[in-house]
Amino acid sequence: MYKYLLTFLLVMASRLVAAHHGSIGGVVYDGNSHKPMEGVSVYARAGNHSAVTDAFGKFLLKDMEPGKCGLLLTHLGFENLAEDVTVEDGVTTNITSNMQRAAVQMSSVAINARRSLNFTSLSGLDLKQRPVNSSQDLLRLVPGLFIAQHQGGGKAEQIFLRGFDCDHGTDVNISVDNMPVNMVSHAHGQGFADAHFIIPESVQGFEFGKGPYQIDKGNMNTAGYVAFNIKNDIENSFVKADGGSFGYARTVAGLQLMSRNSDSNAHQEAYVMGEYGYNRSYFSQPQNFNKFNLMGKYTNYIGSNKILTLTLSGFHSYWDASGQIPTRAIDENIVGEYGSLSPEGGVTSRYNLNLQYFQGINSNSYFKSNFYLTAYSFKLFSDFTYFLEDSVDGDQIKQAENRVVAGYNSSYTTQHTFGGLKMKTQLGLGIRYDDIQGDELSHTLNRAIVLKPIELGDVHETNLYCYVGQSVYILPQLVINLGARYDYFIQQYDDKLLADRQRYAFNTGKISPKAGLYYNFSDNARVYYSYGTGFHTNDARTLALGRQLGSSINVKHTVPGAFGHDLGVVIKPTPSLLLSGALWLLNMQEEYSYVGDVAVIDTGGKTRRYGADFSARYQVLKWLYADFDINYSHGRSVGQPEGANYIPLAPSITSIGGLTFKVNKNASASLRYRHIGDRPANKDNSLTALGYTVCDAVFSYTRQHYELGAQVQNLFNVQWREAQFDTETRLRNRNGLLEGSPASDVCYTPGTPFFLKLSATYKF
Repeated sequence: MYKYLLTFLLVMASRLVAAHHGSIGGVVYDGNSHKPMEGVSVYARAGNHSAVTDAFGKFLLKDMEPGKCGLLLTHLGFENLAEDVTVEDGVTTNITSNMQRAAVQMSSVAINARRSLNFTSLSGLDLKQRPVNSSQDLLRLVPGLFIAQHQGGGKAEQIFLRGFDCDHGTDVNISVDNMPVNMVSHAHGQGFADAHFIIPESVQGFEFGKGPYQIDKGNMNTAGYVAFNIKNDIENSFVKADGGSFGYARTVAGLQLMSRNSDSNAHQEAYVMGEYGYNRSYFSQPQNFNKFNLMGKYTNYIGSNKILTLTLSGFHSYWDASGQIPTRAIDENIVGEYGSLSPEGGVTSRYNLNLQYFQGINSNSYFKSNFYLTAYSFKLFSDFTYFLEDSVDGDQIKQAENRVVAGYNSSYTTQHTFGGLKMKTQLGLGIRYDDIQGDELSHTLNRAIVLKPIELGDVHETNLYCYVGQSVYILPQLVINLGARYDYFIQQYDDKLLADRQRYAFNTGKISPKAGLYYNFSDNARVYYSYGTGFHTNDARTLALGRQLGSSINVKHTVPGAFGHDLGVVIKPTPSLLLSGALWLLNMQEEYSYVGDVAVIDTGGKTRRYGADFSARYQVLKWLYADFDINYSHGRSVGQPEGANYIPLAPSITSIGGLTFKVNKNASASLRYRHIGDRPANKDNSLTALGYTVCDAVFSYTRQHYELGAQVQNLFNVQWREAQFDTETRLRNRNGLLEGSPASDVCYTPGTPFFLKLSATYKF
């Protein structure tokens, strides 16, 4: 097949080889700050040529037909810029362009053939239009991604995406500046992704993708990935203060230390940013959630083609929680809607170092890499079953760990020509090592007394990887992508509960092929097909032993695969309307999930999911924007009897949307909603996790040196359930008497009632 494909490509190229061509190169600057602009879309209608500016604001269009050529430069938040250039045979014509800032316009959104399918235009538009004040707000920017918090605000959110209950990150790969957020073999759950160390005001943008198609995303990339990018600099120093209902308070400050522009010859940028947050919350048991964040970023532009960046950050939080409540406890008046049966809480911290290096080798090639080091600690006290296991002291558990994560990522990308065809080759390799000390699960009393150790040990987990990807531009608008990724895992577990402290080990490898193609119709539409395989690893403690902890139940030594297909379209039928849609299918070879509350693997067997995604962004009027996302998924276990093959908590219908009003150049307002439908809470659908629809409203007023804002969450004060689980519990009634027998029902955490928040920002 490869030989046939190569022959076809060579034949298609025969006409191109004999043609005469020239090139257009250039640098694009911000007309106000005079800084080079990264990510500007450059489009030449003659021949459907396109490019995207790099970190130095540079672009290059090759193999252009000689003659007059009109270029269109677009970037969100800037006026579109048209440039007329004369292309000469065998000559590279260089231009310098300055773009002027303007209100966000849909006409600035481009479907560029040089952009990969990470929907950067969609994510950039949403980030500029929606209020972002927390890590939860950042994750909600991904169309179809829903989150739920059910333990005091300090624990990683439960994530839902494409028919997956991803727990706290098991099936979503999350990163920040190419540093992983997910924690493998975590004390609470595989892939635990606590993003609370991200200061929202520091985020420059993000990329996302659904399905296992991104070649540089490995472990946890099954339902999708989210990659956040942190600003290299801030435009102004600032101080911001928020205050709201239920004892909510937050303050954040950023201080610009160094800045560069094209006039001053400065080549360094640096800033620091800090955040403190407190939330008593609306529960009868105060959360007393305290969060501290501090980060700094230094960037050195070395010469004209090298960038060195150092980011340091520290995060610490502690909190209490009411815990989830069984439905029958509410029905029997044992506790109120916002009450507590067994208070919970925790403490966690994370300290990061991320050193990034970028080098442009020539106009066609570049190399980038990063080294990261993370020190992390976690301690959580929970009680989900009350008196199910211990009728006297209760079922409180402690989960804890301390870990150090070190890793290195590198990639080399080059664009070249073979047989007259443009190609892009991407090579990558890296390593990640997790050293986890005191990975613990214990039965405790009053958070202080260990009644019974259930699991205690040290985990050592290494992931080595490499990948290669090849893009072939058969025509300027028709592109084929082929690639493969190889991951090798070394997992070790030292059981500290055994007298001889025995070490268990397991090594395995995983190949993940990827493929796809897309066709661009001018710069207004794209049709694409993607195929890819991905995976999430099992917990090292179970894989290393080859059995469930504390039992003889065997667990396969394997890393099961996820096999995905997407068929979609992105289209701009008019300059003010952007539409995207996809039909998708995802098969899981084996659905493992680590249940940290009892230290066992839940083997869900084979599963199949399919569905459809649809998104719309529409500038109705110059001052009115509308956005709408709806996602449908159908998931079932394969090989299970009909009626007993539901996937617990898998969402079937999710939707978000809203209207944004630009009242004038200084004032804006928005009205938003989010909806998730009813879904099965267990495998036979005998219990239902109830859906909800919640609306929010936002208003902001901005001037040169200050900004004022107001936000209302749950505008219509509906009662809704944020996190829900089918859990077997045993309770004490209002008189303190123990139930005769345990019962299973939906245990839930109530969602936020009507909540008002005010904010003020001063810029200097």
